[in-house]
Amino acid sequence: MYKLTGKVQHYAWGGTAYIPALLGIDNTPQQPYAEYWMGAHASAPSFVEQNTNHNIALNELIGNNPAQWLGEKTAARFGRLPYLFKVLDVKDMLSIQVHPSKAEAEKGFARENEAGIPLNAPHRNYKDDNHKPEVMLALSEFWLLHGFKEKKLLLQTLQQTDAFETLLPVFEKEGYYGLYKQVMELPQADVNNMLRPLLQKAELLYKAGRLSKSDPAYWACKTLTSHNGNNTGIDRGIFSIYFFNIVQLHPGQAIFQGAGVPHAYLEGQNMELMSNSDNVLRGGLTSKHIDVAELLKHTLFEGIVPQVMNGEKTGEETIYHCPVPDFIVSSITVNKQSIYRHTAFSAEILLITEGEAVITSGMQTLHLKKGEAVLVGASETYTISAGTRAVLYKAGVPKQHA
Repeated sequence: MYKLTGKVQHYAWGGTAYIPALLGIDNTPQQPYAEYWMGAHASAPSFVEQNTNHNIALNELIGNNPAQWLGEKTAARFGRLPYLFKVLDVKDMLSIQVHPSKAEAEKGFARENEAGIPLNAPHRNYKDDNHKPEVMLALSEFWLLHGFKEKKLLLQTLQQTDAFETLLPVFEKEGYYGLYKQVMELPQADVNNMLRPLLQKAELLYKAGRLSKSDPAYWACKTLTSHNGNNTGIDRGIFSIYFFNIVQLHPGQAIFQGAGVPHAYLEGQNMELMSNSDNVLRGGLTSKHIDVAELLKHTLFEGIVPQVMNGEKTGEETIYHCPVPDFIVSSITVNKQSIYRHTAFSAEILLITEGEAVITSGMQTLHLKKGEAVLVGASETYTISAGTRAVLYKAGVPKQHA
């Protein structure tokens, strides 16, 4: 059991206050702090404090003895830490994304390797051979796009939006695939002509503060400042804002996003836990590479009802179960009257976001203050206690897969 220091990612869409306040960092320059990574990702591994004079990268520590840290079953199945744990602060909208399945990622990665496409090439789709399911747990009010609207709701959107009158018969005849293919393959001039009147009308309401965040027009207008600064035309991701479910999560609520489900984070702070992968197929709200043919091949073309999770509360812990063997996430709240006791199934990472806590394992005792994280090895039994209220978030591997 050791303290762990993560890696900050300064992406342009990040906020300037939340993560610095969490980590106790002065951000006078107002630099964007978008993500805080805790894991063994090769490009930005966390560092483990084995003693006051020695830090070691987490991927190296685990690589030296995978069975000890991961447990024999997890080590045999994955060969490495199978997840990446993050804090996100989303100020501006992220790109619309779809992630491939494990089998498709393996095929795509091998295909691009055989084609000789460099791993760092901007037009490369598959950076590795892994899938990238993810779960996000809201730390604040959080807004996101998640999957296509059900057929009845999407029909209403197309019927009630003047700009989409030519798209209604496409959807009625060719369904979700035909509709999405149509807008993703439209020439940019046609995108501009279709969306400009919609945005001009909505922008008057947006500037007057008369649009709610549950209205796609609100987010469509927000793209004007965050995604159209290069004057290359109106971002076709605006179609997706109207076609997808807009979901609001309250603190403590979570949502899982599996292979094929199109999604985009819009605004707020969350804990995100995902498989250790960089495979992203983009569909808009980005200046990065968009491979429409590959995107269409892997998108789930059906209406869905977002499944918001409130978690399963057991004593001091609230667990959010996900339908993958790679990870499980939970929140833990302790106070003067309660103690959390647990034996790690595999390597676990815990981050404290409120208060202070003491974590004890065998002869080891670590004092954690807000923003600090700890790594616990497989089969290690530990307790967490606090003098006043403390809140921690934990990432691990599900018991049945560890």
